Amino acid sequence: MCLVLIGWRAHPEYRLIVAANRDEFYTRPTESMRWWPEVPGLLAGRDQGAKNKAEGDPPGTWLGLMREDKGHNRFATVTNVRNPKNERADARSRGALLMDFLRGTSARHPGVDFVGPEKYVLDVATAPDDYNGYNLVVSDLESLWWHSNRSDTPPRELTPGFHGLSNGTFVSSAGLNPGEPDLTAPQPIWPKVRSGVIELRAVIESDPGAVDRYFAVLADRTKATDSELPDTGVPRLMERRVSSRFIADAAHGTRASTVLLVREDGSFEMAERTFGRFGRRKGAVSFHGTLDLPA
Repeated sequence: MCLVLIGWRAHPEYRLIVAANRDEFYTRPTESMRWWPEVPGLLAGRDQGAKNKAEGDPPGTWLGLMREDKGHNRFATVTNVRNPKNERADARSRGALLMDFLRGTSARHPGVDFVGPEKYVLDVATAPDDYNGYNLVVSDLESLWWHSNRSDTPPRELTPGFHGLSNGTFVSSAGLNPGEPDLTAPQPIWPKVRSGVIELRAVIESDPGAVDRYFAVLADRTKATDSELPDTGVPRLMERRVSSRFIADAAHGTRASTVLLVREDGSFEMAERTFGRFGRRKGAVSFHGTLDLPA
């Protein structure tokens, strides 16, 4: 997942709004979003190409929603931190990091039914080298937390407002007050994150249930100017190619766009569009349901 735009308690009728693109090599085995038979209650895409999973583990994912009867609902998503000089072949899969939270159990908490988002990110933050670089966002739909294992910033609870992240080591945020300043972040904000959050906010404030408008935000192919490009250790031409919200190339690009809307009454809609080489549309799915939300 390479672009995540979030509206958290940003509208009186909506608890959580997420619009996200997953960018990946087209050859990586992937299955579209569905309910998982081996993990009851989990709605997510399936990454079949992850390495270094424990024997017997289910596939990984990049974004998922867990619905449980006892009210332990969970949302999680992850992006990689782009730095080719700091990648280990023996690191644990980032998808497993997500799955541990979504399933509510992990090697660190064997037998525990549910580990909340704050405890989970504080815990994984104590072992930053278990995984290659990541941005992790987890929520029990009561609080929303972010953590990057390549950042000097400790795990952070995201406040009500608008948030965006990509493949850097930080999250960019803006509050709810129209008079508040622009997005803030500890580093220069990537252009696709800045423009994406601005457009997400416009949709939430004018027509929050318009799923097609969120997909339109994700579909923008405008590239950043050379002066705006970040330096993540890849060649300049590659930085330019991956600087748009939607990436359409021959070998690597946006594989899936996902929109999640969770309303305050507990009803939700989660939709996905999938793509092949050069952005060719492949398929679309949409799911509806109800969650038992905390007050």
